[in-house]
Order: sequence, then structure tokens, then C-alpha cells
Amino acid sequence: QVQLVESGGGLVQAGDSLRLSCAASGRTGFRYAVGWFRQVPGKEREFLAALSWNGGRTYYADHVKGRFTISREGAKTVNQQMNNLKQDDTAVYYCAATSAWTQPEYTRYYDYWGQGTQVTVSS
Repeated sequence: QVQLVESGGGLVQAGDSLRLSCAASGRTGFRYAVGWFRQVPGKEREFLAALSWNGGRTYYADHVKGRFTISREGAKTVNQQMNNLKQDDTAVYYCAATSAWTQPEYTRYYDYWGQGTQVTVSS
């Protein structure tokens, strides 16, 4: 089992930046890719970015390219830097881990999920 814990969310103003972190524990010896998603009430979970296990490949949703950056920090932490935040970025943000790099934009390929961290962007 792998446990994931997100942190770094909070209340910010439009135009501000935030860095979210996803810390893994448990069975972290296997090579896993990590993805970031977000969800607002009443909508499906939305893909944002993914990073391969060795950090060699990244994949972004078109609407966050240039604003969000995913990266590894050591062996057990993956960060998502979010710049120029907009009110539409308000959501609960989740990280997820998978042992495969098939179609990282789809939730069904992920084996483990964190509990989420709230990001609220005010005008």
C-alpha cells in the first residue's frame, strides 16, 4: 500500500502562486508515476499534470500549460507549482500514484489517491 498526503493548499488572491506537495509513504519502493487532479462539487475529477516515476516525462492538460509545473523533490515527494492563479482554479486538489504510464490523464489508471487539499482563489 502507498499512502499519499497532499499539502500546501489555502486561500489566495487571483494572480498569486501556490505550491502543492504530495508526500508518499508506505510501499514506495516501486516505481510510480504521479498525477495531479482537481475537483469542484458536481463535476468530474479533472486532470492537470502527470510525472513519470523517474521524472523524465511530464504531461499537462492544455488549460494549465505554462501556469502549472509538476516536479519531483527527492524520492517521495512530488510538487505542483501553480502560478497566476484564477478564480476558476478554486477546487480540491488531489494527487494520485500509478505503477503504469499508460494514459495518465485518466483517473482509472491510478491505484492510490490522497485525501485532497482545498485551494480557494479570491478575486
